[in-house]
Amino acid sequence: MKRVAIVGCGFVADLYMRSFAVHPEIEVVSCYDRDEARLEAFSKYWNVTAAADLETVFSEIYQSGLLLNLTNPRAHYDVNKAALEAGCHVFCEKPLAMSYDEAEALLRLAKAKGVQLGSAPSSVLGEAAQVLAHAARSGSYGTPRLVYAELDDGFIPQAPLEDWASESGAAWPYEDEFQIGCTLEHAGYYLSWLIAMFGAVTRVNAVSAEVLPDKRGVANAAPDFSVAVLEFEDGPLVRLTCSIAAPHDHRLRIVTDAGVLTVKKAWDNAAPVKFYKRMRLRRRLLESPLGKRIRLSAKATHPKLPRKGAAAMNFALGPAEMLEAIEAGVPSRIGGDFALHLTEVTLAIQNAGLSGSAYVPKSTCTKMEPMPWAL
Repeated sequence: MKRVAIVGCGFVADLYMRSFAVHPEIEVVSCYDRDEARLEAFSKYWNVTAAADLETVFSEIYQSGLLLNLTNPRAHYDVNKAALEAGCHVFCEKPLAMSYDEAEALLRLAKAKGVQLGSAPSSVLGEAAQVLAHAARSGSYGTPRLVYAELDDGFIPQAPLEDWASESGAAWPYEDEFQIGCTLEHAGYYLSWLIAMFGAVTRVNAVSAEVLPDKRGVANAAPDFSVAVLEFEDGPLVRLTCSIAAPHDHRLRIVTDAGVLTVKKAWDNAAPVKFYKRMRLRRRLLESPLGKRIRLSAKATHPKLPRKGAAAMNFALGPAEMLEAIEAGVPSRIGGDFALHLTEVTLAIQNAGLSGSAYVPKSTCTKMEPMPWAL
């Protein structure tokens, strides 16, 4: 039985617990939160042992297990650092840290300690992402020339945010969400897919801004809009947009010589991947209105979950893959250099500012090895 211990029992922790339920090979052995009421509610709801302190949590999964860091992003660096120093493998919610220097220091520490360090999101290991990557690298649908990736979530400040709560009763932390920003929270969903397909980002040209200055009276809010044009080592130009103002749009479209590869739902592991072939109709050039669904030859991919709220994602895919890698003595697909590069590029977009910036990442990584069922 593979072992996981959780630090941080807020809103997202319930999503992970629902996901672990479809992974019988994984046992959540303990949990910890500095908020005693939240810890008690979570541990009782999920029947998980509540730990007295971080040191107890670390001892539960020392060397062989995995520490799952689900704390507020501002606490990620400190909790990650403490866990790594204690000799624990760590999987962290995004981002690894709030600055590149801190994230890079964490990776150096992990390597020095001989343990693995990785980060969310896990959806890059999911069926939709793996099918899209398989289609893009196959050559069967033309050479990719341009990518539009949209992560617009609607006019979130006007949503009934106070009514949003997790299964164990944790409120959706909208104040933290507004202060951390939609780019750090969401860009990784498609950015990880793109890095997996096309390798490292070599240049970031981005703009970010706060276009909604009054979000429920939250002070010190982060940018709520960003747009970036990304250059990759081996791929087309990419436009990546994040916002909590524009109408909901989670499409990713890869424009090729022959048509358009499309996924419409970033947060659905089973979202269809379709190819819209380009054709001539009299004097017009257009893409077919009827997309051809692309499927893998494998009959089974990974456990899936029904929709819960806005997502139909298996949040446990990342921890499960890392635990398998630890057991096999190989690097995790979404750990190490991949996690650091994802963090750096996301931070560069978030911090671009209204005047914009051109940024060359310091880190690099290789394309992701496909999951065994996606070869």
